[in-house]
Amino acid sequence: MRPAKPVQRTASVTRLGPGENGIMYIGAHVSAAGGLPKAVDRAVDIGAEAMQIFVSSPRAWRFKAPEDALVEKFREASEAAGMGPTVFHGIYLCALGSPDEALVERSIESLTSHLQTAERCGALGVIFHPASHRGAGFEAVLDQFVDGVKRVLDASPGDALLMLENSAGAGDHIGSKFSELGAIISAVGSDRLHVCLDTQHAWASGYELNNADKLDEMLAEFDREIGLDRLSAIHANDSMRPLGSAVDRHDNIGEGEIGVDGFKLIMSRPALAEVPMYLEVPGFEKGGPDAQNVSILKKAREEAGVAG
Repeated sequence: MRPAKPVQRTASVTRLGPGENGIMYIGAHVSAAGGLPKAVDRAVDIGAEAMQIFVSSPRAWRFKAPEDALVEKFREASEAAGMGPTVFHGIYLCALGSPDEALVERSIESLTSHLQTAERCGALGVIFHPASHRGAGFEAVLDQFVDGVKRVLDASPGDALLMLENSAGAGDHIGSKFSELGAIISAVGSDRLHVCLDTQHAWASGYELNNADKLDEMLAEFDREIGLDRLSAIHANDSMRPLGSAVDRHDNIGEGEIGVDGFKLIMSRPALAEVPMYLEVPGFEKGGPDAQNVSILKKAREEAGVAG
């Protein structure tokens, strides 16, 4: 298995990529309600070292680009807090593999707006769900999906990455198999198309992350089909449902099927040891990622012998 290679970035605290400073950031999804700089405060409050945010409602098409003054305040606040890589999460409505041409066009427009804003904010990039092929089959929609991604990247020059997120495997969703993500990346042919690995989705797809041999098999498959140098973010989520359930249900770290020892194992692997992690858990008080989940991951990182 070849080691993960560092991805070159511009010199921004928020855009540091895997392997650029020798540490693993523990981050969390936080709210940007009230303006982007507020997200920095919320991340700091729970001890997060990096953050993921929505820059618009995840369940609506409407997008309002932040004003330059707000972007500058966000960048200044991130720098002052020593915040690690920031990622944006695309809205849930995007579906580049849909047979509905209007939906595809809106998806391209939304992802383009997000990626352009990520570039302005110095963010690492934008993570999005490949969504469904609506029963047509992956091969049938591959060319359409690839064309959509190319259009987004062409309309969003810069260094910010576009990151495909692996799916949990339910129904007709694209990307529960690494081979599908790899086929998209190969066909697009851009250095800016990467992957975010969601641990819960991988578990739901049948990857036994808390078993050393099975984890290594998964990493070997990822490297073969995609390339570990394309892994730029990890969604650190425990699973409410059993292995191979194909059900997307996140749990707090240590309360689910993967368990704290599973995350220690994941963190111990050299190929993953410098990839930033972002919590997307329900929270122990049901308010989303919190200080307790961050603390548990930090302790796991320490016990795994990974720099933080």
